[in-house]
Amino acid sequence: MYMPENIYHITTKHDWDKALQLGYYEAPSLAIEGFIHCSTNEQVEGVLHRYYRGQTGLLKLVIDPLKLQNELKYELAPSTHELFPHVYGPIHTGAVVSIAEID
Repeated sequence: MYMPENIYHITTKHDWDKALQLGYYEAPSLAIEGFIHCSTNEQVEGVLHRYYRGQTGLLKLVIDPLKLQNELKYELAPSTHELFPHVYGPIHTGAVVSIAEID
C-alpha cells in the first residue's frame, strides 16, 4: 500500500501556540493566496534559506498528509521550477505528527 510522505511547514512558536488554542493552523498565505505553502523534506533547507534567513523562534511542523482535512495539491513554483505541496484550507492540529525547533 502506498503511504504518502510527510510534508513540512515552517512557522513561528507564537503562531503554533495560537493554532493549539484554536485546534487548527492558518498561515497568512491562506487568506492571500488561498493555500498554505508546505514543502517536502528535501525542500525544507532551501525554503529556510530563501524565506527565513536570520529569523529565530521558528518551528518545523511535520504533517501527515493522510490526516489532512483539506485538499493537498503539488504545484509548480515558477521561482524554483519545483513541485511544492499546498494545503487548500486550515491544517487541523491533529494532522501535525511532530514539531522540531529550528536553531
